[in-house]
Amino acid sequence: MEVGLDLTHLLALAAALGWASGLRLYAVVFITGAAGFLGWVPLPAGLALLQHPVVLGASFLMFVVEFVADKVPGLDTLWDAVHTFIRIPAGAALAAGVFGGDSATWVLVAALAGGTLAATAHAAKATTRVAVNASPEPFSNLGLSLLGDAAVPAMLWLAWEHPLWFFPALAVAMLVAVGLIVLLFKFLRALLRRFAPGAQAAA
Repeated sequence: MEVGLDLTHLLALAAALGWASGLRLYAVVFITGAAGFLGWVPLPAGLALLQHPVVLGASFLMFVVEFVADKVPGLDTLWDAVHTFIRIPAGAALAAGVFGGDSATWVLVAALAGGTLAATAHAAKATTRVAVNASPEPFSNLGLSLLGDAAVPAMLWLAWEHPLWFFPALAVAMLVAVGLIVLLFKFLRALLRRFAPGAQAAA
């Protein structure tokens, strides 16, 4: 196994990277790379590129841009829409990188799981923010954004320090995400039918 981490640690890290990428991809890349660069955690070989100064600089810049964009109603939805095609494959790649070239089987499993977790987290985030943006007040949007900002480093830390506690936390997060996707999809469909009569006829 890479850098002395046992299988439980590696699985937790792969799952955390996949899930968190669906919420804040650039924060994940920067935090993980910075933690490795500063010697706080030993990164697996497949993730060593994240601690390169050029990658750190680029990921920090994008992290700042995403942090700001996610606080602006409307712009956050556009940002999420564009990143539908970025977060999911990136989550799969980061999860696969945890296992590097040690085992093709584990790399494939991690990639599939990481992509699925990223897709679920991204879908829940995107649908939630669209629904919240339908409200005229800005505070719920800002609150949800700050919650996402806090959740990503918290889950990454939990995966590194307490992997056995991470998995129940991830299970709860996934249940909440699936529930939000189902509930808010129905809400958004009803909203679309209300404001676009043609959509109701088409449905």
